[in-house]
Amino acid sequence: MTTFVRTADPVDEDEPRKIVANPPVSDRIFEHGSRVIGFAVLIITGSIGVFLALQSIPTLREYGFGFFTQSQWNPDRHIVGIASVLLGTLTVALVALFFAFPMAFGSALYISEYAPPKLKSLLVSMVDLMAAVPSIVYGLWGFFLIQPAAIYVARWINAYFGWMPWFHVQGDAHAAIWQESNYVGSAFIAGIAVAMMVIPMGCAVMREVFSHAPVGEREAAYALGATRWGMVRAVVLPFGRGGIIGGTMLSLGRALGETIAVVLIISPAFDLKFRPLEVGTITVSSLIAGRVTDAGPTQLSALLTAGFVLFLITLFVNTAAATIVSRGRSGAGTDI
Repeated sequence: MTTFVRTADPVDEDEPRKIVANPPVSDRIFEHGSRVIGFAVLIITGSIGVFLALQSIPTLREYGFGFFTQSQWNPDRHIVGIASVLLGTLTVALVALFFAFPMAFGSALYISEYAPPKLKSLLVSMVDLMAAVPSIVYGLWGFFLIQPAAIYVARWINAYFGWMPWFHVQGDAHAAIWQESNYVGSAFIAGIAVAMMVIPMGCAVMREVFSHAPVGEREAAYALGATRWGMVRAVVLPFGRGGIIGGTMLSLGRALGETIAVVLIISPAFDLKFRPLEVGTITVSSLIAGRVTDAGPTQLSALLTAGFVLFLITLFVNTAAATIVSRGRSGAGTDI
């Protein structure tokens, strides 16, 4: 005779056990410390934005929307606007990206895919070391070394492409005696100096994304007979598209706020023009640095308002760049 014993409900047996995590003290200290630092950064950034916003209220009440459309900056005549300042900021940043993007992209691609292992660590250190060089050094380098040669490049561009409005410079570029003063202190020269400052940031982001391209997809490309460049074009570049865009936008955010190097090179001019080769321009950061020492209450409020606009633009660009990088392919589950 068989005896059946009633067992516990299978549903109860399938319930997972409660696991109580008991991390070591060092892990808990690191976790809470990181959380505190993260909140501190958010609080500091938010407080800066709130401070600038509050200081901008008098200017916005006084000038209204005209503050963003007026191109002249003359507080004595009650004429204040940042239209030309914003255009100058964008001009310098675009010139910087024009030179920085190919150099950052090429450096990142070579270091991650082509450089020998013994040379890779040296190149990474050298590129990262560029970020530690003070901006005043880049400004002096651009003023004394780059500018004397760049004016001839600008003259050549004006001579053969001056029929385009943005490459035109006043004066006859083909004349035997030409005005060198029309080409100095331009956004073109300032952009070259700023480009050297933003290369490390763009290169670091792109290099990191390229190095995480899935090994399985790399080996599959080689197994199908692809060359190294074929593998890079079919696997690494599509995988790193988000890093390329994000690194470029982070470099743009860095270029928009550069101050000292731009102040040392440009000739301040409140002209609403997009002519990078021509003398004279102004950026938000250089405007603040040049006018804040002798500014009265009204002009100081206007300068802080300009700083608030630059703060919002930089915050938007950096946030968009971080979002693009985080939404890029992770490579998870792609190994073959």
